Amino acid sequence: MHMAGEATRTAPAATDPEAACPISPVVDIVFSRWTTPILWSLHTHGRRRFVELERGIARITPKVLTQRLRQLERDGLIVRTYHPEVPPRVEYEISELGRSLAPLFAHLAEWATDNLDQVERSRQDYDAVPPR
Repeated sequence: MHMAGEATRTAPAATDPEAACPISPVVDIVFSRWTTPILWSLHTHGRRRFVELERGIARITPKVLTQRLRQLERDGLIVRTYHPEVPPRVEYEISELGRSLAPLFAHLAEWATDNLDQVERSRQDYDAVPPR
């Protein structure tokens, strides 16, 4: 029985993670493993061939690079250009949409420069304390 003016309690509604954090889809697209180094390389060095990307990104396998390039092309962040020569030549470059991420990357690079030392100190302090 509810009294007049008494608020009715309801169970919290399940919240869509994307609604709870609207940047989640962006993080999934842009910050998945290897995406950032690929975009950074194309933004910094311009148009690159597969081998140039592979050489410039340490420890990435050809299979993974191929998968990431296809996904980035699908997402519209890079452009793949096929040149029907002998032998065939394929080049990748960052698209205008991908280039629009440059300010975000610049802010993150600045944040890293300003704060990663503090993060490392915090980790060392945390690890020095016996487990709770």
